[in-house]
Amino acid sequence: MSEAEAVSAFLDAMDVARQQLFGFDYALALDGSPKDRLKILPPAIEHILNKGVEDEGNSVKRFQDAIATLVKAFKLASGSPQATDHAVEVAFFTAVRTGIEKLDADRKGKKSGRSDFAIQQLVNNAVASTEVVDILEACGFDRPDISVLSEEFMIELQNMKHKNLAVEALKKLLNGEIGAKTRSNVVKKEEFSTRLEQAIARYHNRSVDAIQIIQELIAIAKDLRVVPEDGLTSEERAFYDALAQNDSAVEIMSNSELQVIATELVKTVRSNAGADWWRRENVRAKMRIAVKKILQRHVYPHDLTTDAVKIVLKQAEAPATEVTR
Repeated sequence: MSEAEAVSAFLDAMDVARQQLFGFDYALALDGSPKDRLKILPPAIEHILNKGVEDEGNSVKRFQDAIATLVKAFKLASGSPQATDHAVEVAFFTAVRTGIEKLDADRKGKKSGRSDFAIQQLVNNAVASTEVVDILEACGFDRPDISVLSEEFMIELQNMKHKNLAVEALKKLLNGEIGAKTRSNVVKKEEFSTRLEQAIARYHNRSVDAIQIIQELIAIAKDLRVVPEDGLTSEERAFYDALAQNDSAVEIMSNSELQVIATELVKTVRSNAGADWWRRENVRAKMRIAVKKILQRHVYPHDLTTDAVKIVLKQAEAPATEVTR
């Protein structure tokens, strides 16, 4: 590709990128100070996210794809005066894209938001560290985890000007905390993950507005940080939750009976488990029989026993398989 072709492709890509932010004034990102550029990022991200809420995320994807194309074109045309003239604008678009990727990284299960070293060097003099700024921190979301959410912070979230950004930031925090708090409890992990997914789905379907979804996510956060004061260890609590997952079992058996069963299950799993035991079918079979005997001895509902054994074994495997990852 000749330089003229590279410049033409770059200018075309610039036009497409600008169209994605149509209706949003980002002049400060081009003419303002580094501090001004930082200030303009949250409302720019909010603008893209808001368009995404209206069309089920299609606008967000189009923006991400357009900026990815722009970055490639910028590299090819980097030796030209045209590329140099538009370096600040390219950096701004890249910063917005990076911010959205960071907000979305947990949901996709991959490491997003990495700054491209080559483009960083090309635009570094023009935009300082704006490209690699952590958007969450810029917006005040620099808390290490959801457990430190104070009532004041929750009020701050609900009153935040850029509410779509607040939703995405809170979703990111919750995703991380659910993984951390329920890593060894498959039932609770599924419960909270499902609640979060359903809440976000309602938001994207426009069944609820930003303020309502923020309130729902805060409610999930509050429930997540409550630790039951029942005297059970984390292992016992995990098995208790597995047994109590079936409402019929809870109605038939007393709370204390389920706690006793949970305690016995922990002892049985510990005595039968060995290195990589979940990969050995003979050990798994032995574990199934041992679990079933405990349930029968405590008169756990017969028609619920098969499902209970499955979920108990799944729970028994969770901590062991987590260690090997």
